[in-house]
Amino acid sequence: MEMTGFEGARVRVRLAPSPTGFVHIGNVLVALVDAAIARKYGGTFVIRIEDTDQKRFFEGAEQLIYDSLAWLGIEWHEGPDRGGPFAPYRQSERLPRYHGVAEQLVDQGDAYRCWCSPERLDGMRKAQQAHRLPPKYDRMCLGKSETERQAFGGYTERSVIRLRMPDTGHTTFSDPIRGEMSFENALLDDRVLLKSDGFPTYNLAVVVDDHDMKITHAIRGEEWLPSTPAHLRVYVALGWKPPVIAHTPLLLNADRGKISKRKHPWANIGWFQDQGFLPEAVLNYLGNLIAFVPDTENPQHGVARELFGFSEISEHFELGSIGPSGKVVDLDRLDWLNGQYIRRMTLDELARRVGPFMIAAGLDIGNPIFMGALALEQERLKRLSEAPAVLSIFFKEEVYPAEMLVPKGVAPDDARRMLDGAISVCESVAASGDWSAGSLEVPFRDLAISLDLTTGKQRGQLFGVVRVASTGRTATPPLFDTMAVLGGDTVVRRLAHARVLLAGLGA
Repeated sequence: MEMTGFEGARVRVRLAPSPTGFVHIGNVLVALVDAAIARKYGGTFVIRIEDTDQKRFFEGAEQLIYDSLAWLGIEWHEGPDRGGPFAPYRQSERLPRYHGVAEQLVDQGDAYRCWCSPERLDGMRKAQQAHRLPPKYDRMCLGKSETERQAFGGYTERSVIRLRMPDTGHTTFSDPIRGEMSFENALLDDRVLLKSDGFPTYNLAVVVDDHDMKITHAIRGEEWLPSTPAHLRVYVALGWKPPVIAHTPLLLNADRGKISKRKHPWANIGWFQDQGFLPEAVLNYLGNLIAFVPDTENPQHGVARELFGFSEISEHFELGSIGPSGKVVDLDRLDWLNGQYIRRMTLDELARRVGPFMIAAGLDIGNPIFMGALALEQERLKRLSEAPAVLSIFFKEEVYPAEMLVPKGVAPDDARRMLDGAISVCESVAASGDWSAGSLEVPFRDLAISLDLTTGKQRGQLFGVVRVASTGRTATPPLFDTMAVLGGDTVVRRLAHARVLLAGLGA
């Protein structure tokens, strides 16, 4: 763990999301890194809300942040919802502090006012693009008073404050994830620190807040890497020691392309909850992207565990081991992992978890058949949201075409004979009062012999007819177990309905 400049200091990390919409999975990955660092080193995890972009503010987005992290079991110690020694933790409540720092930078000559209109800046950028010049402010306002600037075109009364970057040399820093990073100062823009509406930009607020809140490790996404030289310049100008700054890699889709909010709904962490992924599985999957958790029970070295929780993530986490390359979000892998967690649940716990999905689909979880049906399907579920579709055969009649009752290579008349025999067997077993998988299997084997269905394929055809007639589907859990859960009355009724459907097919 890189502790340069903070030896002996208590580790303090922060997540600083903007309340502008849904919670991005990339923010959750950073939150997991923060929480793992705080847990491993006995530090503090802070949530700070960066709500200075008033045009993009989304009502309710802040609560979504808290709810999403809580759903995943990620704990934090300080924040707007919990308070702390460095409150307030919303940037919109800290404006006087930013104004004071911005004015100090202007007074020192490390920043300057800019009165250029949006129209002038737009024209400047287009001209730079046309001449293939670096996209940066041309310093029209540098060194001018407001009166002097008014003599030139493209003036507006509402000024901003810009940071003055050095003209020569390089800005260099060590990123624990990426190694030594260096930027040529002459190519860097004089970024806006304070906007014309009086709100700070990220470039000012993040530095002031991290300093004031004694953040020792600033972990953020790769997209902020180009902004780091400006932030370090502010630290130098103010005489403050910067925290260790690390940039996590991008999360990529299966094609190793950038995640698109439009094309990839799972960019929203809420999608995973809606789709019935378990929070422990999602946390486990993200942990796989950032930490190697060894399988201590396997004597072979270098083998990773498949399933683990937050305590294992934090125990084995090393910031420098994440690596700068993009991390692919493989939903197929997550489906598998989620299924592993589902199969390890007690039936009562699984029933509690799938209950909301069943109720939303209009299925009665108070029905005595529910637990038996769930026990049969537990091995097949990958997502909780699949439960209503998978279990619906136990709650309501499926609509299916009569042709499904006739297996490939079987004539309709033969299918009818199979079904007639099955009806007779089921009526007899139901009348005996012993309706179970075991009581069904032997008479059905005898039925196959009486119908001269002696090969495995032929017996499979018989069972296929009964399966469709009983459930309306060609694939189910073991047939006799399924019939046992459905109950004798339901099975006999469904087989009789199937016989009516078959009667309508030609010989």
